[in-house]
Amino acid sequence: MARNKEFDENEVLRKAMELFWIQGYEKTSMQDLVKNMGIHRRSLYDTFGDKHTLFIKALEHYNETIRSRTENKVNQLESVKEAIRQLFEMVIVRDKQQIIGCLTVNTAVELSLHDDQAAEKVLESFSETELLLNKLVLRGQQSGEISNHLDAKKTSEFLHNSLVGLRVMTKTTDDIDKLNNVIDITLSVLD
Repeated sequence: MARNKEFDENEVLRKAMELFWIQGYEKTSMQDLVKNMGIHRRSLYDTFGDKHTLFIKALEHYNETIRSRTENKVNQLESVKEAIRQLFEMVIVRDKQQIIGCLTVNTAVELSLHDDQAAEKVLESFSETELLLNKLVLRGQQSGEISNHLDAKKTSEFLHNSLVGLRVMTKTTDDIDKLNNVIDITLSVLD
């Protein structure tokens, strides 16, 4: 007879995600995961598989959480320029998550060159962000808030690249004025 799980799968996945986020994939051992997740090694393997499978599930969980939070925030705003600004400002909010950067960007830097599955998840996340930015730029062009002389696709690619760069910068500086200056100059292309 199968035993019922004695833990909340989403909660322990969140704990694994946070540990990978803080330490990275390579520096996180199975023992670290067992200790941080608060479950037995056998339960970890039975529920999530090996370390790499768990990491991919944690990355997917992270991406879904961020996507939901981002879309909820920007879809509440009427002004497209303000919605795009909010995307950038969400990156420089100083809390525990921002100090350790973005798990997707961290994964891109650490694993993308030698881990095809991680690279695929990073590309999916990046593509979704570019698509969201593209929709916002097009909406802004339709409303007259953003100039029609801009190529929406190229503009969204530029904005996404700047957003990724800003995510990296938050790991290296706590100078909020500097980060806000980057946002101001980046978004000036929309004028």
